[in-house]
Amino acid sequence: MLKAVIFDFDGIIVDTEPIHFQAFQSILQPLGLGYSWDEYLEKYIGFDDRDAFREAFSSTGNILDDVMLGDLINRKAEFFERIVRQGVQPYPGVLDLVKALSGNLPLGLCSGALRRDIMPILEQFGLQTAFDIIVTADDVQASKPDPESYLLSIKRLTEVFQPSNILPQDCIAIEDTPAGILSASGAGLHVIAVTNSYEKQRLGGAIHITDSLENITIGDLRSFLE
Repeated sequence: MLKAVIFDFDGIIVDTEPIHFQAFQSILQPLGLGYSWDEYLEKYIGFDDRDAFREAFSSTGNILDDVMLGDLINRKAEFFERIVRQGVQPYPGVLDLVKALSGNLPLGLCSGALRRDIMPILEQFGLQTAFDIIVTADDVQASKPDPESYLLSIKRLTEVFQPSNILPQDCIAIEDTPAGILSASGAGLHVIAVTNSYEKQRLGGAIHITDSLENITIGDLRSFLE
C-alpha cells in the first residue's frame, strides 16, 4: 500500500538544471575550472553545490578549503536567485499531481539544492505549503547518490504523521537522474523516473519510467506498488 510520495526538485518540479549550470560556470570559468554542458550531465548533475565545487577543484588538482567553498556556494546561489526571480516554468503535469497528492497522502520534497534556491520557486508556483516535509542540501552531509537525504525524508514524514509507521518500501520517490534513483532505492524506496534529464536507458532501477508526469494520477502511483 502506498504510504507517501517524495518528489525530487530540479528536473522534476522545474527545469532549473540549465540555470544551475550557468551559475556554476559564472563562478568557475574565471578560475579556469569551467566545464561543458555534457560534462555537467555526465558528472555534476547529481551533486549538491558543495560536492560539485569540490569535484571541479579536485579533478583539476586544485585545493579548496572550507572558507573558499562557502564563498563559492554563496556567489553561485546569488547568481541563481537573480535568474529565477525573472520566472521559471514547471514541467507539464507536475503542479496538478502535487496538488492532487497534497492533503491526501504524506508528501515530501527531497532535493540536493539549497533551501534558498527552492523556496522562491515553490512560492512562484503556489506550492510553498504543499509538502509536509522538505529536505535540502542544508540538512544533510552527503548528497545524492548517498541515501542520507531520503532516509531523513522518511524519518521526518514519520515524525509528522505519528503514530503512522511510514516504511521506505511503502513509498515512491519521483526522480530524473541515476544519482537520484540510487539515493532513493538505497534508502529502500521505489522510484518512478521521468526522462526530463536522461534517456530511458540511463534510468535503470526505477519501477516505472515515463516521459512526463502529465497523465500520472494518484491511482497510477498506487498501482505501481501492487
